[in-house]
Amino acid sequence: MTWLDVPKDSAFGVANLPYGVFSHAGGEPRVGVRIGDRVLDLAAALGDPVFAAPALNGFLAQGRRRWTEVRARITALLTDERARPVVEPALVPLAEVRSHLPFTVGDYVDFYASEHHASNIGRMFRPGSEPLTPNWKHLPIGYHGRSGTIVVSGTPVPRPQGQRKAPDDPAPTFGPSRMLDIEAEVGFVVGVGSSLGRPVSVRGFCDHVFGVCLVNDWSARDLQSWEYVPLGPFLAKSFATSVSPWVVPLDALDRARVAPPARDPEPLPYLADADDWGLDLAMEVRLNGHPVSRPPYSTMYWTPAQMLAHMTVNGASIRTGDLYASGTVSGPERDQRGSLIELSWGGREPLTLPDGSTRAFLEDGDEVGVSATAPGPDGTLIGFGEVTGRIVPVDGAVRRTG
Repeated sequence: MTWLDVPKDSAFGVANLPYGVFSHAGGEPRVGVRIGDRVLDLAAALGDPVFAAPALNGFLAQGRRRWTEVRARITALLTDERARPVVEPALVPLAEVRSHLPFTVGDYVDFYASEHHASNIGRMFRPGSEPLTPNWKHLPIGYHGRSGTIVVSGTPVPRPQGQRKAPDDPAPTFGPSRMLDIEAEVGFVVGVGSSLGRPVSVRGFCDHVFGVCLVNDWSARDLQSWEYVPLGPFLAKSFATSVSPWVVPLDALDRARVAPPARDPEPLPYLADADDWGLDLAMEVRLNGHPVSRPPYSTMYWTPAQMLAHMTVNGASIRTGDLYASGTVSGPERDQRGSLIELSWGGREPLTLPDGSTRAFLEDGDEVGVSATAPGPDGTLIGFGEVTGRIVPVDGAVRRTG
């Protein structure tokens, strides 16, 4: 129990303590931990210069023993009344801070780990065929994204431009995407890297991954459908990916761990996840403030430990600050689909919002928010905050440099 006036039902109590990077009153960005509706300045509270940096990377690289030690120190400061004189001057109201990208992103990999999402997409685009591709249940499918366009929650997202060609069009045209979509996802932040040529096993997940954030992988479906053959997503995904400002450490998620769905067929031995790293996360997607979906992460077929094992099994190394995401989280019910292309079934069944307007895909000015909670100890909730973004129009000009 903390001596701070944090409500008992807060999703940001001492059982959580997510990390982020903030600035206050024109100061330089630095690392903090959220507690209730305040942010604890860790450089001031702990006297450690690693937290005076504008990114978490220095701390992430220190490894699990250090992560656990710092979490214990922060917990002690927030639960021991005697620490109050030291802690109170280092607390900043959340409403007064500006959030920044919490870590410098190295590489970015996006997976396709939801059987329900993959099956829905297959049914839409390959009617009459098996919804899943033959390899889908044998390995976690993924692609490498663009780390340089990962942005923190709240950053406006300009509508992307590119080539589009509908099946009946005689030739491709160029212009703004007409089928701009979202993908509600969960991201995993690498703390400790690995050496080239040395795969990370499923059991090595906790030694390398620091924590979890929320991701919205914006997607231009019309650009994607024309460009993806034969090499996969490119411009349809690379224009922006939004992440939440808070990274929840794995240490806060013990009570959220669940067994993943039954596997058939059994995966190859290097993908055997005996530690049950499924996660019971309750997600919500809002469009212009209105809930449109509640995807359950517990239904995801591939776990983050399996994703990491597959990502490195060929000897590829990982680095501090690498981010990999789950792919769209979707459940078996219509109101559990984590993308508009599923919710509107390819645009054929548009959503009706409370104001009477309809959406198949995003319009300029639309704002999307993705939030999530997980079960914590003693009936508490662990909050992930929210990842938001508003679509802004392009100016019609294609700018080139060089």
